[in-house]
Amino acid sequence: MHWNWQDPDWPNFLYDSGGLEPLERQFLLRSGEVIGACRHVGPDDQESLRIELIGDEAVKTSEIEGEILNRESVQSSLRQQFGLGVEQPGVKPAERGISQMMVDLYRRFAAPLDDPMLFAWHRMMMSGNPSVQTIGGYRSHADPMQIVSGPDYKRIVHFEAPPSKQVPAEMKRFVAWFNDTAPGRKNALPALMRAALAHLYFESIHPFEDGNGRIGRALAEKALAQTLGRPSLIALAYTIERKRKAYYAALERHNKGLEINGWMRYFANAILEAQATTIRRVDFYVAKARFYDRFRGRFNERQEKVIARMFREGIDGFKGGLSAENFVGIANTSRATATRDLQDLVAKGALTRTGERRHTKYWLSIAQTDSSSS
Repeated sequence: MHWNWQDPDWPNFLYDSGGLEPLERQFLLRSGEVIGACRHVGPDDQESLRIELIGDEAVKTSEIEGEILNRESVQSSLRQQFGLGVEQPGVKPAERGISQMMVDLYRRFAAPLDDPMLFAWHRMMMSGNPSVQTIGGYRSHADPMQIVSGPDYKRIVHFEAPPSKQVPAEMKRFVAWFNDTAPGRKNALPALMRAALAHLYFESIHPFEDGNGRIGRALAEKALAQTLGRPSLIALAYTIERKRKAYYAALERHNKGLEINGWMRYFANAILEAQATTIRRVDFYVAKARFYDRFRGRFNERQEKVIARMFREGIDGFKGGLSAENFVGIANTSRATATRDLQDLVAKGALTRTGERRHTKYWLSIAQTDSSSS
């Protein structure tokens, strides 16, 4: 199999920059919409919103790689990192590490990229991981760095990265390219173009033993933030994780050659979708704050627990709506008590009800703001 980095013209990727211009304009327009959506959040809630957005990205970028983290633990670690509280007991090294990396990305988005920054991110993420030999440094093993699937007798090689001995030189060139294409530099690139190229270019080198996907997505967000002049806070990993198969398929389709028009369109549209998702999530957060202002002190302990659980499901909510059985399980109560509590929540206007008998479902009664007109 021939890989992109084996091409004599590597890493001169080929794509139609003009085809991305409408998407670049849409990105800048939606960036203003994200700012407008955030204006609906009161000063006291700004920190909480930031923790939620960064925390969900930390959880989802790990979930893309098959690592499931505890959302509350990640948020607790983030609050500690931002000086907003003490980290709760039981936070695992992986949860603390990804939180540290996301905070560093948030705080130092404008700083030039260099090896020490990448190595620091790798140490944060791999903290407590006994399976990785080289932590905080590029891979050095002699074995091929391959992305494979299937059993040993029928193994499929999806990609093979450059040999470890080539990695230092490849990364020196990559870091120089990343910094030279930053805003204000001679070879500056538009936001979507640079973010898409940075991610594919980095993933093609695959410089670390583990953690390349998470660092590669962080680099895409760093590129976007540098264009905007502020942390992007967009739901990129959140969006990619929802269509993870399409993401991996796009990477695989474009790791064998230098013509990458398909990849550029895919990743640019993923970023635009992430922006739209962020706007919806901010609107949902505002609606949540207004909901609690309206119903403060009007729920019993069981109802409070179930409502909080429903909000934790986020903008997608419970798949198919909340059932009485869901209420029984969450509140640890009887079916009769759950029925009374649900009827009371509907009567108060906190929930709406659809369906009849065993098909009855309940939904949060919230109205989200129209931030797009702000």
